[in-house]
Amino acid sequence: MLKRINITGNPNLGVYIAVNDDVAIVPHNILESRLEDLKEALDVNIVISSIAGSNLAGALMVGNSNGFVVSPQIFDKELNALKEAGIENIALLPDKYTAVGNILAANDKGAIVSPKVSDNAINVIEETLDVDVEKSTIAGYDIIGSLMAVTNKGFLIHKDSNPDEITFVENVFGVEGNIGTVNRGIPLIGACSISNSKGVIVGEDTTGPEMARVEESLGFLDSF
Repeated sequence: MLKRINITGNPNLGVYIAVNDDVAIVPHNILESRLEDLKEALDVNIVISSIAGSNLAGALMVGNSNGFVVSPQIFDKELNALKEAGIENIALLPDKYTAVGNILAANDKGAIVSPKVSDNAINVIEETLDVDVEKSTIAGYDIIGSLMAVTNKGFLIHKDSNPDEITFVENVFGVEGNIGTVNRGIPLIGACSISNSKGVIVGEDTTGPEMARVEESLGFLDSF
């Protein structure tokens, strides 16, 4: 399902919420009505938790169907709460770059990380998410997770990505996709949307043509 809402009072949905096909990790300050929107659009269980004492779960963790990689700054009590909620396969990224959601994008077939990520961290990502990991910039940026939304059905990527980069992303993730924007021209797709194989949520300012591109690129054209 495709929804157009502002869950946290601003359009940066992907900064606040981390999601895979089974669960969404959301901040404590989210409205109850928005939790219902999440459940309806993405068909997920909801886990309410801070990460590293903040409301920025989407910026601090990334997951696929096999597990989650999270900032090493996560508190023990938060890690235990996530595991008690059923998210058992969680690994701390052993690196100085704590904004995992900014530097990593993944689905069940592959992952792309910033070139700044260490080989040790890549080993942890590969083991936890059970995918091969490639280093790359996209459109001249290394904030990979902020630049794209990727699921097991497709991807939408920064509007300035070139054809070679699109082909590279298709090969890594094993799905087709396209360039685009959300929220009236914002190219940081990953920071401003949340998606899984069942649905997509974008900010309220996303235009009709942008929504059509989201729908097509993430593989929902025949689903709604």
